[in-house]
Amino acid sequence: MDIETASKCLSELGNPHRLEAFRLLIKAGPEGVSVGDIQRHLNIPKSTLSHHISHLVWAGLARQEREGRVLRCTANFELADQLVAYLCAECCSGLDVVPMEEQEGA
Repeated sequence: MDIETASKCLSELGNPHRLEAFRLLIKAGPEGVSVGDIQRHLNIPKSTLSHHISHLVWAGLARQEREGRVLRCTANFELADQLVAYLCAECCSGLDVVPMEEQEGA
C-alpha cells in the first residue's frame, strides 16, 4: 500500500457514520449485510447512509452487490488488512536522529 491509498482510506474512515458502517461490515463478515439492515443498526436516514456507503465504496473499503431487490454491502477485508499492515509496518523500529541543522531549517 502506498501513502496516497492509505490517506484516502483513513480520510473516508474519519467520518463517524462511515467508521460505524465500516465496523458493522467487518462485524458482519464475508457474507455482508443489506443496506436496510445497516440503516436499522445505525439508525440514520437512507439517503444519508447511501452517501456514506458511496464514500466507502469509492475508497475501496466496501463493495456493493445487488441480490434481486436487496443491495448487500461487504467490507473489503484485503484492503482493510493492508491498511492495518501499512500503519503498523515499522512499529517499534526506532527513529533515525535528525541533525539539529535540519530541524532548524524546517
